[in-house]
Amino acid sequence: MTKKHHKPDWVPENAGKEFTTSVMDGVEGGHDGIPGQASVAVPRPHTPRRRRLTVDEYVAGVLAGDRNVLGQAITLVESNAHSHFEMGQNVLRQLLPHTGKSIRIGITGVPGAGKSTFIEALGLHLCEQGHKVAVLAVDPSSTVTRGSILGDKTRMELLSRDLRAFIRPSPSSGTLGGVTRKSRETILVCEAAGFDVILVETVGVGQSETTVRSMVDFFLLLMIAGAGDELQGIKKGIMELADSLLVNKADGDNKIKANAARADYNRALHYLAPATEGWYTKAYTCSALTGEGIDAIWKVISEFRQQVTESGVFDKRRQRQTLDWVYSMVEEHLRASFFNHKGVGGIRAEVENGVLQGHIPPTVAAQMLLKKYEG
Repeated sequence: MTKKHHKPDWVPENAGKEFTTSVMDGVEGGHDGIPGQASVAVPRPHTPRRRRLTVDEYVAGVLAGDRNVLGQAITLVESNAHSHFEMGQNVLRQLLPHTGKSIRIGITGVPGAGKSTFIEALGLHLCEQGHKVAVLAVDPSSTVTRGSILGDKTRMELLSRDLRAFIRPSPSSGTLGGVTRKSRETILVCEAAGFDVILVETVGVGQSETTVRSMVDFFLLLMIAGAGDELQGIKKGIMELADSLLVNKADGDNKIKANAARADYNRALHYLAPATEGWYTKAYTCSALTGEGIDAIWKVISEFRQQVTESGVFDKRRQRQTLDWVYSMVEEHLRASFFNHKGVGGIRAEVENGVLQGHIPPTVAAQMLLKKYEG
């Protein structure tokens, strides 16, 4: 080993002792500096890559309730890769006859309402009654990094360990309504796997939550008491879409406030049109912490399903939601086609600059872009 020192390249030539950094030559000989020992490359262990499943293997695994294949199938249909789209649709096409037998429940509410705690309490209660529960938990995506924490399994520690339950966190990816673009397809995959209760937990951002209404049978709005003016909750348009309101955290000293809030909401609901034909929306209380009221709200959901099924509203809603799904995908495709159009991309910067400079009115700018797209 040599002890020769020299200055790094970034040190000025005429630098004095103020630059104390120096570089010492490395060892000579083998990897350990012993003369005559040749350096031997250590082979890296081979890490086997997961074999890509075929369409038939995906279908068979999902129908058999294989949790690993179920997770892979959901990843396939959620993928934005063009190469995965056709295979994912083929899988869905074969699974479609095995879907539609569950009750789909959307659960939303203001941040801090205890949605995850409530879902875990409800999920455990349903599992004990013999149901198979799938939880599709949507986490908000960062507008800066596009990433999500996806920590719902951590918050639902007991439910995530129950083999009768399946929790799938997914990023919202900026989707309005806090529901991922592929949530509808994920619901179908879970139904084909035998889950008879689907719980869709949304981000919980207020009025933009309306997207979830278009894909679930029963829409539950979680509220909390003592967090401010109750009129703020009453004024939210989302109340008009809920099939039931549930004031959570009705325990301890907060129980009196929760009951008072329930009464206020029931008075307000008296003046709103029902979200579902033939069903009257009411407010209830529960405590996800103690479990009080969990069984009661499930009985309400069961009564709702029986009533709307007998009246035919259940099937009509499912049919309407399927058509809404078709046109939402058309809108998504047209949006992507517009912004990926070469002609639009060629004049977009110029048009945007004209709008920002005040030379082109926004309406004219939109017409210019559309004319280029259509022409």
